[in-house]
Amino acid sequence: MLKRSQPSIAVIADAHFHDLEGDFDFPGMTIDGQRMMVRSWAETRQSTRVFNESARALSVALDEVRERGIQHVVLLGDYTDDGQRQTTASLRRILDRHASEHGTAFYALPGNHDIFGPAGRNHTKEFLDQAGRGVWVTSDPAPMAEGAVVTQRMYCEGYPSGLGPMAAYGYFRKPDYLHWETPFGLAEDVESRRYEVASPDGRNRYALMDASYLVEPEPGIWLLMIDANVFEPRDGTFEGGQEAAFVDSTAAGWNAMLRLKPFIVSWIADVCARAEVLGKTVLAFSHYPALDPFDGATGAERVLFGETNVARRTPREAVADALLGAGLAVHFSGHLHVEGVTRRGPAERQITNVAVPSLVAYPPAFKIIQPVNDGIVVDTVELQAAALDPRLAPAYRRETEQLAEADDLAFGAEDYGAFLRAHKLALVHHRYFPKEWPQDVVNRVSKATLAGICAEFLDADAAAHTLHALANACGMSSEQIAACRMIDVIADWYCLRQAAHLALPAIPQEQLRLYRALSINFGREPEAGWDGSVAGFLSIFLGAFAAFLDRAENGARQIEITLQRDAKEVVCP
Repeated sequence: MLKRSQPSIAVIADAHFHDLEGDFDFPGMTIDGQRMMVRSWAETRQSTRVFNESARALSVALDEVRERGIQHVVLLGDYTDDGQRQTTASLRRILDRHASEHGTAFYALPGNHDIFGPAGRNHTKEFLDQAGRGVWVTSDPAPMAEGAVVTQRMYCEGYPSGLGPMAAYGYFRKPDYLHWETPFGLAEDVESRRYEVASPDGRNRYALMDASYLVEPEPGIWLLMIDANVFEPRDGTFEGGQEAAFVDSTAAGWNAMLRLKPFIVSWIADVCARAEVLGKTVLAFSHYPALDPFDGATGAERVLFGETNVARRTPREAVADALLGAGLAVHFSGHLHVEGVTRRGPAERQITNVAVPSLVAYPPAFKIIQPVNDGIVVDTVELQAAALDPRLAPAYRRETEQLAEADDLAFGAEDYGAFLRAHKLALVHHRYFPKEWPQDVVNRVSKATLAGICAEFLDADAAAHTLHALANACGMSSEQIAACRMIDVIADWYCLRQAAHLALPAIPQEQLRLYRALSINFGREPEAGWDGSVAGFLSIFLGAFAAFLDRAENGARQIEITLQRDAKEVVCP
């Protein structure tokens, strides 16, 4: 173990804080005498994140930070649900309280959910009323839904106004910072931090603000906070700054950074060169991954599902080349709600991307960085054992009663981890199947067991033989394997894809061995493509288990990263 030498830094990504007890000009729902702004389960089960659980998850994470005596916290973007004015103001009060009572210093970065372009955008969300009925609450003055509640508290601000509530947390200089700068120099005013950007046809032009900054909170530690939100103007003519004038930053990330904000890469190179001379440790952060956080394990998805969110958001190799050329050694990212460590480059000068999971998706966790004598140690803090807010299950049950639906498995979860695993199963039904999977495959697998899937590949005698072989390989009986629901296998597939090694304790060992055996017996690599058949789809799908399991089994809760420097004379500033 390397010798510890500096204060720790917590990294919280994608908290997506929703103000469960805020004022959205809507009565909401009262449970046990408490008025709450409960987002609907109907929306939650279609979203890759949960909403109402976010307030407690953030509270648990910040309590962990306090109990561990950590003074520095990086908020790695998407710190709010969707940048709503009410939500951002409430988050600011929470951070102010921790700063005042515990001396916690926060360093924020904008994510695609926190801010939009120069003028912001409207948001519309479904809340539950007292009876559990869904009501649309919106900032749009011309709502599409009859009976919607219109309030400007739902509006998401743009640059620079959206930074205002979080101004005290890194975006602007503070007296106690040992050093602070931006890509544009030492000035902190907004006008000094603008860059020019234009649509491909040149007709739509803006001078947008970049919120990147470099801060030295402790002697020798440089936090390189990179605003990788990229808003590319669209071709055509628009009213100034309106939402329609820009491509959403969600799928842009570092791929677009190279085209539209190349000055950031030059600044990174300058920072790294100065740090090497001055003996500073550079820790870089942005909301978006700089390397593929799945490290190639999702190769089957583009073949099976086309341009999914994961495919669109995966950085190209040119990004790694650019950052390696700039001398960057380590980068922390969020955005994809995934656990993963990816490395690129030669051993003597690698770049490592540490993907930090979200607080509101499986697996719920955050990271702790401990600088050491010649590198860093990164620990993972899981929130799976956290208690659930007991008010929420009754709220969801009121909603399902109104919808004449059965209660979801998630409503009876015993802890936060079990709730998020059940949410993943709901996502398969309500998001992945309708939005990404071919309908004929969904029709075949949604109610199938593994016995039926084996029959998709083999005749009756061969299927029985294969079930017996699978049983021998994983320690289950043939009958148990035959009865396994394919929907549960698919949910575990998504859990392993997102959580890697953090998913292993939640899946029984015999089940993991079964997934390995399914991959060996039925799986194939995606390179040959999909022939359009259900069996061909399932073959590629099951083959992906091998990559997910390899990635999970090679993962670790704690990693050490050596930050190597060329031998140079160190000059103190």
